Amino acid sequence: MSDRVAGKLLVAMPGIGDPRFDHSVIMMWAHDAEHALGVIVNKPKTSVSVGDVLDHLGLDAGADIGGRTVLDGGPVRPDRGFVLHTEDFAAGDATHHVAPGIRLTATREILEAVASEKAPERFVLALGCSSWGAGQLEDELKRNAWLVVDPNDAIVFDDSHDDKWTRAIKSLGFEPAQLMSEMGRA
Repeated sequence: MSDRVAGKLLVAMPGIGDPRFDHSVIMMWAHDAEHALGVIVNKPKTSVSVGDVLDHLGLDAGADIGGRTVLDGGPVRPDRGFVLHTEDFAAGDATHHVAPGIRLTATREILEAVASEKAPERFVLALGCSSWGAGQLEDELKRNAWLVVDPNDAIVFDDSHDDKWTRAIKSLGFEPAQLMSEMGRA
């Protein structure tokens, strides 16, 4: 099952059973036999802005960048920044190809670019990420805890966080109301 969901969006099913992931949309950037990693793209942190993060690092951002929302990328490493961005920025081996048109960089270099005129055309900054150990995500997928959806730039990059979950489900051709609120039991 190597790379099954790398480069895809994971969309939490109703009744997932973990409040940290309720209605989450996660851009997956790694998935192999050992682990899976992703960044939640629809849960804004209300207490911190991009300007706050950059200021903490001694970087100055203009008002247009500084006022942008920071996302809660997941419960793992909440002190670390993960930036999903367009292909117009690269930091060598530190930049990971996620999906066509989407990259991920988690270094100070991307934050310096965001604070300067070298910022990628589109980006989202998340604090923390979501992580699964060997076989854990595969088990959750077998239990139908997640839908797997092709990525969409608008879902990943736009600021309309409240409806990203709904839009991701609709991209599969059905309405969220059609989903069962409890996963099946045999």
